[in-house]
Amino acid sequence: MARTPRFVTAETAARELGVTLATLYAYVSRGLIRSEPTGEKSRARRYHAEDVRRLKDRKEQRRDPERAARSALHLGAPVLESSITLIEGGRLFYRGFDAVALARSRTIEDVAALVWTGKPDGSVLPGAGRLPAPERDGYDPGHPGESFQRALARAAGEAPDAYDLRPAPVVRSGVRILRILAGAVSGEEAPEGRLAEVLGRAWAPAREEGVRLLDASMILCADHELNASAFTARCAASAGATPYGVVIAGLSSLGGARQSGGEVERVEALFDEAARTGPREALASRLRRGEGIPGFGHPLYPDGDPRGGALLELLREMVPDSPGVALAERVARSARELLGEHPVVDFGLVAMARALGLPARGAHAVFAIGRTVGFLGHALEQYAVGRVVRPRARYVGPPPSDRLGSGA
Repeated sequence: MARTPRFVTAETAARELGVTLATLYAYVSRGLIRSEPTGEKSRARRYHAEDVRRLKDRKEQRRDPERAARSALHLGAPVLESSITLIEGGRLFYRGFDAVALARSRTIEDVAALVWTGKPDGSVLPGAGRLPAPERDGYDPGHPGESFQRALARAAGEAPDAYDLRPAPVVRSGVRILRILAGAVSGEEAPEGRLAEVLGRAWAPAREEGVRLLDASMILCADHELNASAFTARCAASAGATPYGVVIAGLSSLGGARQSGGEVERVEALFDEAARTGPREALASRLRRGEGIPGFGHPLYPDGDPRGGALLELLREMVPDSPGVALAERVARSARELLGEHPVVDFGLVAMARALGLPARGAHAVFAIGRTVGFLGHALEQYAVGRVVRPRARYVGPPPSDRLGSGA
């Protein structure tokens, strides 16, 4: 895949925007486009290509608002304001903090506090209080999303304060929800310690590095702007659903075939096939059959998903001798050679799960718990807005008629 240039010349920027150089300079002076010296002896400057593309999109939206409204729902123009996540320049930020740096230095509790309160310090979060006892045999490792939804639906009936949608009670509900999900996995009635420690005891009790890797994985999954599952959660919050209902709605979308649930399962199948036949042959066979290669290439990251790269780097550092990591490296190398693509976060999660010996679909469970932080962050923002998210549909059915069908 050809790299998208980060900078363009003044002439290229003006041509893209269909304006004169004088108008381009006016855009710069108004802060619409960033520029910087080229570093040469001349006074030439270069212009941020991303700013040019963004301004071009805005101009096209004004010319054709109906087309803009249609495209906005498919990786198009922003449709809602949010201060949680920024994807820019091939990097991911939570409230201005680099997500990869957070994954290396903080806990998922710290990131939850950052997303919900703006303070990257888990100690500011309230206690969870008494949690409902997990159902005996209630967690199904093969269907983590559905198990989490059942646990939350049951807990919601025992949480009358869940209907208090002010920020502090919502944060308190958020803490309880995360503990309920971790408790569902572990089966512990009163799970103690941090979330990653609870999961580590359940899945990888003999792996000291497991807690650190689980923390990092959940952090890198905490939010990803307004994807389908976050938008679903936000719509539920706009309707006044409780935090429990918001997370249940988000998890329903997240488990869909075109979201993380389906992608993780496809990546797991790719790993199984690569282990049997060899990575290159597994990829080549899929290409010959006209099938896509799961776990590689992301439209928002032309130069590689930083989350997938960060997880593989952490695995190389912490469990360098793991057969699962070695297999992941070989698959990733073959994909670069055949496709020119880089691993996305789902690939990194499956590699992590294999390295730690997590059960099948354990990667999806980790994703779901981490993304719950983002669901609740979007709920807090939407509760504050106080308006229902209600897009209009463009009718394409038969024209109206006053005649009734004859019927038989």
